[in-house]
Amino acid sequence: MTNQGRFITFEGGEGCGKTTQIQILEESLKSKNIPVIKVREPGSTVGSELLRKILKDTEGTDWDAVSQVLILYAARRDLVQKVIKPALGQGIWVICDRFADSTFVYQGHTQEIGIDFVRTIHQATLKDFGPDLTFFLDLPPEEGMKRARRRNSKDFFEEKSLAFHRKVYEGYKILSHESKRIVTIPANQSIKLISEKIMKTLQEKFYISF
Repeated sequence: MTNQGRFITFEGGEGCGKTTQIQILEESLKSKNIPVIKVREPGSTVGSELLRKILKDTEGTDWDAVSQVLILYAARRDLVQKVIKPALGQGIWVICDRFADSTFVYQGHTQEIGIDFVRTIHQATLKDFGPDLTFFLDLPPEEGMKRARRRNSKDFFEEKSLAFHRKVYEGYKILSHESKRIVTIPANQSIKLISEKIMKTLQEKFYISF
């Protein structure tokens, strides 16, 4: 057992099951007396939640991709500075629903401003700060959008075309092949099997037992 805080992120397209797996992981860590908090992006601070509403409200301004990146990084920096870094410094694990990989994919790759542009903004605002480990829940966009629409939620990105979400999926596949930090888990299997694979990965990487 380690007292070091760890930063774990979950990524994937709409409807991939991130929320469920984050909840399971949070409860599992707490059962082992590992201090943990969960946050979401953008959000989890007063300022970041305001920016989330501005960005995701489909009745609001139709921000272009560059403006989206700037809004997201304003929210991300606020969350990192006020919540994530202080928690890690106290030995608390942080589980985050989306982080920079989402911006690399949704804005950089899918909206064609380029992942390198987003990485430049990341360096300018957060330097080399990033997750210790990322789980990419791999679900084809056709199935993911069916799941997302069953939730009856109104979301800026959920209302995009299937072609858009296919490009999102392509972007995640590219990132997952480029980075050893990203662990890909097929999300078209049972919740139990997915959570077991997540726990096994954490056991192997951080030497903890569940």
